[in-house]
Amino acid sequence: VLPRVACPRPLVRVADCTAAACRQRACPRTMKAMILAAGRGERMRPLTDDLPKPLLCVGGKSLLEWHLGSLARAGFREVIINHAYLGAKIPAALGDGARFCLQIRYSAEGDIPLETAGGIFNALPLLGDEPFLVVNGDVWTDFDFARLPSLDPEALASLILVPNPPQHPKGDFALQPNALGSLDIIADPERLAAPDCPTRYTYSGIGIYRPAFFEGCTPGRFPLLPLLRRAAAMGRLRGHVYDGFWSDVGTPERLR
Repeated sequence: VLPRVACPRPLVRVADCTAAACRQRACPRTMKAMILAAGRGERMRPLTDDLPKPLLCVGGKSLLEWHLGSLARAGFREVIINHAYLGAKIPAALGDGARFCLQIRYSAEGDIPLETAGGIFNALPLLGDEPFLVVNGDVWTDFDFARLPSLDPEALASLILVPNPPQHPKGDFALQPNALGSLDIIADPERLAAPDCPTRYTYSGIGIYRPAFFEGCTPGRFPLLPLLRRAAAMGRLRGHVYDGFWSDVGTPERLR
């Protein structure tokens, strides 16, 4: 159960970032991070009628503020946030990121969100040529981003999976060992439905991606799952299980 409190207007301001505070953070990371914040949040209505879902508050801070604080503590310095529905409210609330010891840039999608993969693809010019972290803006977790697993040279992406929550008992993917000593993700629907399929897990919304993961894509709206299945079929999608706290804040009941 998440400790929800009413979020004041304007949003609670975290302590201003100072040079001393920045020096106390983890060693700076060159990897960039992207927070997905463009969703409409239909299941969260009426809470999202006048506020983007990632600006909803948990424990006195918005979901986005929690993520930004965690990323800064882990040493990240550059963050991209996409937005669509009521999108102008996100940069108005967070600014340029200086108060989090971060540099925030925004990827505007207009009034209609581009879906997960379309939104990431649209932001690739801001993310650069190296692997980058993606975090769903509507999850709440104590995952330590400083402990992200490394991405092996053959992998196009690596996902953090979690035990299946009650609202998603069948999960999304399974895992199997590979010759490299890591774990490949099983994403083929027939394989997942087989009686001998290994334990299934839920995608946490946290993953590391190479730009090459999106090879062949064109601008527009498109989902992430087909690309994940493509990478898994190539044996180039890795997975890691996280057993700590994680919650998909998908309904008002889960926010309370």
